[in-house]
Amino acid sequence: MDNELVISATSEEEVRIALLGDDRLIELHKENPESNEFSVGDVYLGKVRKLAVGLNAAFVHVGHDKDGFLHYFDLGPQFLTHNNYTKRCIDGKQNTAALATFRREKDIDKNGKVDDILKQGFDILVQVSKEPISTKGPRLTTEITLAGRYLVLVPFSDRISMSKNIRKNGEKERLKRLLESIVPKGFGVIVRTVAEDKKVAQLDADLKELVKRWRKIHKNLHDAKPAKRVLGELNRSSAILRDVMSESFSSIKVDNAEMAEELKDYIKIISPEKENIVNFYKGKAPLFESAGIEKQIKQSFGRHVTMKSGAYLVIEHTEALHVVDVNSGNTAKSKDDQETNALRVNLESAEEMGRQMRLRDMGGIIVIDFIDLQKAENRKLLHNKMREAMANDKAKHQVLAPSKFGLVQITRQRVRPQMTIKTAEVCPSCKGTGEVQASVLIIDEIERSMTAIMEKYPNESISLEVHPFLEAYLKKGYPSVNMKWLVKFKKRYKIKAATSSTFLEYHFYDHDRNELKM
Repeated sequence: MDNELVISATSEEEVRIALLGDDRLIELHKENPESNEFSVGDVYLGKVRKLAVGLNAAFVHVGHDKDGFLHYFDLGPQFLTHNNYTKRCIDGKQNTAALATFRREKDIDKNGKVDDILKQGFDILVQVSKEPISTKGPRLTTEITLAGRYLVLVPFSDRISMSKNIRKNGEKERLKRLLESIVPKGFGVIVRTVAEDKKVAQLDADLKELVKRWRKIHKNLHDAKPAKRVLGELNRSSAILRDVMSESFSSIKVDNAEMAEELKDYIKIISPEKENIVNFYKGKAPLFESAGIEKQIKQSFGRHVTMKSGAYLVIEHTEALHVVDVNSGNTAKSKDDQETNALRVNLESAEEMGRQMRLRDMGGIIVIDFIDLQKAENRKLLHNKMREAMANDKAKHQVLAPSKFGLVQITRQRVRPQMTIKTAEVCPSCKGTGEVQASVLIIDEIERSMTAIMEKYPNESISLEVHPFLEAYLKKGYPSVNMKWLVKFKKRYKIKAATSSTFLEYHFYDHDRNELKM
């Protein structure tokens, strides 16, 4: 699969990141540059606010509106050592970040109780393992891990663990032998799948960068007070590059010059041979419009998702789970027998659902009602197809075989809020009431606005962006509305179609795409 990353960062309010595979939208992320706290991987000094003995957990204040949730099992066996180190750093007694000579405490009881280990008011170092979702605060852990391109650094450990996806003969032994010679004492590592066949120099560079981040935690803990963020995770675009960058990446397009340079610098570290795939987009049309992403977003995030064959999915989200119904649609007219037709629709739907789960970042329990299959071998084919469709999904997941009712149950790790985009638009004229005042005519309104804009910005190069239907209406016929306006205003301007606009929405922009207001 040919992968491409498209990053739109011209808006001050958010950065939008799209991952394309063979020109199809696979993942969509949004990042607020002004509020990027409580991301997965962020490390905080928190304060135990309350113990919930019945849940065997604690609620920890880390600065969010809702206290973070820390379960006893997320303390980790080396919690006492970890907590002792944190206290010494805060008090200024720990002069080095190195762990080679740091005295280890005994492991805590894996079946113990939270009130035996924690007390209300304790200051502890925690890491965000799940972002705040809905009315819940972040999920926390005290087992700090620092993720790099090839390795994950684990303080207070001596283990070298391997990704189960490294299957090449002798490769695990080679990597383990290399890492035993370079990993500092007191640290363990988890070797990621992309480390396969990598040279010691690449692994060493990644390891040094992770140790550098651990030193930053040590430095920031000195005199720290709750709730301080002592280490921030990479921004979302860099984190995606770190996690998914591979030989299949052919292009990274970004419309912000400063971010383009930042990404080039980051790629120099993680994959120097790929530095030249970063391209700064200079086109006049918005990047997501130019790449056809806006249209794909509208097509992919609705309640109904139509596939090429004419079959479609109906996706419903409840508080407890996601429910998906598979419908054959126009394919029901096919000349094939019912079983063959149902299998074809189900296999196509399984592939689309693999994409939809990544695209919407659906988590928790997902139940898919496929079309009934009578033959056991066909049900097995469907199960294998569903697993194959999710093979490249980085989130932890499990796919159960179809039940006797034709239901496939999936659990998928939820670490971030689900991506939701409204594709049903409220009419801007009637505001959803169904009534429009006869005196309100959109063309007259645009013309009045154009008059005001022309008077206020006489020297600007002006572009009018409208829905494609409006653009067609303004330019059609002879003489068209557009031609009449050119005569009236005696000044050239451009009318552009924007698929992201609602039907009666319009905006004026200057040459640099700064919106012009009346």
